[in-house]
Amino acid sequence: MDSWVDGQPADVLSLRDRGLAYGDGLFETIAVRDGVPVLLERHLQRLGLGCQRLGLDVDKVALSAELQAYAQQLGQGVMKLIVTRGDSQRGYAATPSASTRRILQGSPPAAYPSTHAEQGVSLFPCATRLAEQPLLAGLKHLNRLEQVMARAEWGGPEHAEGLMLDTSGRVIEGVFSNLFLVCNGVLITPDLSRCGVAGVMRAELLFQAQSQGIATQITDVDLEQLYRADEVFVCNSVYGVWPVRACGSARWSTGPLTRKLQTLARALLDV
Repeated sequence: MDSWVDGQPADVLSLRDRGLAYGDGLFETIAVRDGVPVLLERHLQRLGLGCQRLGLDVDKVALSAELQAYAQQLGQGVMKLIVTRGDSQRGYAATPSASTRRILQGSPPAAYPSTHAEQGVSLFPCATRLAEQPLLAGLKHLNRLEQVMARAEWGGPEHAEGLMLDTSGRVIEGVFSNLFLVCNGVLITPDLSRCGVAGVMRAELLFQAQSQGIATQITDVDLEQLYRADEVFVCNSVYGVWPVRACGSARWSTGPLTRKLQTLARALLDV
């Protein structure tokens, strides 16, 4: 399917775009099922928070309509939205009159082995650490070199994801996923106020768990706590939930809470 730039089919982009020059922007990766963008409102909420923090002007209502129109044409697959500050001259200072740019790209449905969901995955313990920057924490901004470097640390099918810590040694997330652990019946996910991406599936699973009376906690997590966990899983808005069976020498079994939340995520993605 053709890409869109500012609502129109296009396959070129200005060389002065600040997203290209500085990573000055945000993106969302949205699953599309039967022409419907999945978890659209949560994606728009996160994007709105990012736009507010970066000072980007986006009409949420108009953007929502544009995303739905693109998804309807795509039908099935994955839609990527990129929002940049638009064009500027050389230098970090933005041009005040610049118009925010919207880029939409469509891809076929993501193809992952069924064993990832059924039997669980092994995480590669990445040496690349996430820098602490509270101003950008939680946002899905365009500066992803840490993830690029982490993903380059492993190859082959043995590991489906990587585990990323911050520079202080806290457990934060996967390279392209959020991380959960279950300890004594409590659903725990790392605090992302210093770094990391606050995923929309993470937010939805926390909401679903709380709605069903499951105790949840957002807190700092260290490796010792992770290794002692009863259950571990990763999630994102494209594949849903993957149980984690191993990371380094640590091993876990897929537990009942992981399966319950996996079923909930699957129902959300199979609209």
